[in-house]
Amino acid sequence: MARLTVQGKREAKVCQAIRDALDAKGLDIPLVADIHFTPTIAPMVADAWEKIRVNPGNYADGFKKFEDKVYNSREEYDKDIPGIKEVFVPLVQKCLDKDRAMRIGTNHGSLSARVMSYWGDSPRGMVESAVEYANICREEGFNNFLFSMKASNPVVMVQAYRLLAAEMYKLGWDYPLHLGVTEAGEGEDGRMKSAIGIGTLLADGLGDTVRVSLTEDPEFEMVPCNVLVNICTELHDEKLFKDIPEWKETHRDFENFEKRRGELPGQLADDETFDVRGLMHRDGSVFSTVTMQDLQNPEQLYVNLGAKMVVGMPFKDIATSDSIYLPEVPATSNTDARKTIKRLQDVAVGVMADIDQLAANPMPNTVAIVTLDSIAANDGALPALPEGAIRYAIKCTGLEPASHYAAALKTIDPKLAMMIIEVPVTSSRVHASRRVFQILHDIGENGASLPVVHSLAFEDTPTKDHLILRSGAEAGALMVDGMGDGVMIHTNNPKFDVDLGELRQTSFSLLQGCRMRSTKTDFVSCPSCGRTLFDLQEVTEQIKQKTGHLPGVAIAIMGCIVNGPGEMADADFGYVGGAPGKVDLYVGKEVVKRAIPNAEACDALVDLIKEYGRWVDKEEEEDSAMAPPKEEAVAA
Repeated sequence: MARLTVQGKREAKVCQAIRDALDAKGLDIPLVADIHFTPTIAPMVADAWEKIRVNPGNYADGFKKFEDKVYNSREEYDKDIPGIKEVFVPLVQKCLDKDRAMRIGTNHGSLSARVMSYWGDSPRGMVESAVEYANICREEGFNNFLFSMKASNPVVMVQAYRLLAAEMYKLGWDYPLHLGVTEAGEGEDGRMKSAIGIGTLLADGLGDTVRVSLTEDPEFEMVPCNVLVNICTELHDEKLFKDIPEWKETHRDFENFEKRRGELPGQLADDETFDVRGLMHRDGSVFSTVTMQDLQNPEQLYVNLGAKMVVGMPFKDIATSDSIYLPEVPATSNTDARKTIKRLQDVAVGVMADIDQLAANPMPNTVAIVTLDSIAANDGALPALPEGAIRYAIKCTGLEPASHYAAALKTIDPKLAMMIIEVPVTSSRVHASRRVFQILHDIGENGASLPVVHSLAFEDTPTKDHLILRSGAEAGALMVDGMGDGVMIHTNNPKFDVDLGELRQTSFSLLQGCRMRSTKTDFVSCPSCGRTLFDLQEVTEQIKQKTGHLPGVAIAIMGCIVNGPGEMADADFGYVGGAPGKVDLYVGKEVVKRAIPNAEACDALVDLIKEYGRWVDKEEEEDSAMAPPKEEAVAA
């Protein structure tokens, strides 16, 4: 199947010729027309092509406007339906006559002014908009249609599809769902956003077709799309559920998103000078696994952990790992490795290790990891902390009896910092982890207040794309529901060449894609189509080079007006093709500068960001070898 943009009458007139030319060459691939703003041409295109995509946000309502019109009741709102029918029914009748298919494709960024006024810029508004068009189809006896509910925000996208599925369940409908995160962007961020949104829904058993939409050449969409579908197909393998005890989920509310917030570690009287608050971050934590080999090259380790280097010394930065996990604790005689670790502790990077490792090689100001099973075997009591350790972390698999959790959390030790979930690769990470959150919810306050970090241990990820997509699909399916306070990604595949820095970057991309912690500029950029008025890939790269260092700032880069103003609602600033060779700039959803020549538009965007007080100068990276670091004593 191939989708093509049909902008207006000129393009519509050649649709039949395109179909005939393909048929003459024996190419029977179905053609899909993407229609916006021009309902009069849709029946003409349906004469030639097999499927029509309509956007309820601009099919009958025309160009987006944001004037306020107050509807005092649903009855008043529904009075506009006859006008929509007048415009839409001719296409429905043509599809019936020609046995064509249709996609009712709602976009969060292009809801009509009418829907925005009554339902707001919301997932519920997306559902109501789609169902309204579906009802018209059904009234005409036409049922050969499917839905899509796309958004650039994966959390909004997941909520919209789930609400639509629930609405169809109530209505007794069973129409197919086409999944996609629109304007996902490019590179790792585009793949991560797509994996979070699409992967979450596929893990729920929702979705019939998929598109990974990237600001890249179209052929580059196929590999992540196929990999993601294969990953999520494997998630439903019955073997992954056989070791997970039976349980019933009662607390997760798909209609009302609410972040579960654990109570992060705080200072206690006997913590002395170490700042325990650095162990975790309030918006989402990133932990990194550091091996003995990593400790042999301190400066490279600090860089891989995202530390800012000043005269050879590490300092915690906006995207530095919050804590590190040591699979092996250096011996007390290994002063070089311990000095490397202490320099991290001095800038409030937490250090964790298994309790047996710390008992054998004590280390000051560390977190001792204790397994849930060992606590249960000790009648629910935590063991004594090894010398130097100041906090506990409980590690669970999600497979333990619920009674083990209840026993361990019957009373909360003030030195219990967090719980770490590491589900075996032989079990469903999503299902087992959801079970843990249900158990914590059932326990009450002691369970609800405990921070939870997802440890994602991968053994069979052959490429970086696989790692990104699997992390997004499995951890994203939990975090979009507010389940989790942090993530630790590590791989045990010696054939997979990925360094600690890449794993850290993927972890931060996951948190940002789940709308938790922002550590870099968030770009919302669409894929190219026939309406695009500038080179999207080239312009996106130019804008990223100039503005990619602005955490907390969201910039939308849109090739045309179709989703422009609406997606501006999810962005702080917008760069939108307004006419050939011209760009319009937005602040929020309001256009503030029009018809800027392409050659000047990128600099004009920078000036606009400065004008609104959101600009900071990019810091120059300092040469870490400027001067040798001073020696310091290291506690054994």
